Amino acid sequence: MTVVGTDVRSGGGRRVRGGLWWPALVNLLLGVPAMVPLFLARWLLVEYLPMDCRTVAEATRPGLTHCNYSTLDHADGVMFLLAVSGLLVLVLVAVVDVLLPLRRRGRLGWWLGAAGLLPAPFATALALA
Repeated sequence: MTVVGTDVRSGGGRRVRGGLWWPALVNLLLGVPAMVPLFLARWLLVEYLPMDCRTVAEATRPGLTHCNYSTLDHADGVMFLLAVSGLLVLVLVAVVDVLLPLRRRGRLGWWLGAAGLLPAPFATALALA
């Protein structure tokens, strides 16, 4: 979407990219790779944290009602992948939503406001599942 605006310095009309559509679309597209760390964080919250044990040695204690060996086996890998993918997505979002608009003298508020759309693809996939 392009908007014809007036350039104050030259006094003439110039084409300016405007509107909230471009930041919203870019942030929705950034939400697709952001689904990986969001899914991993959800797995940790739903599967790992409610368990009564944190190690295999604790799993042999009597009276445990909620201890799953496969969840214990996968927890370390999931935490590592969450840290790596989460860091990559945070760097990507910082570059796209902060550094590029500042460099181009864009509307930083629109880009930061549209960053709220990042979890939308994950929420949509979760609702459809």
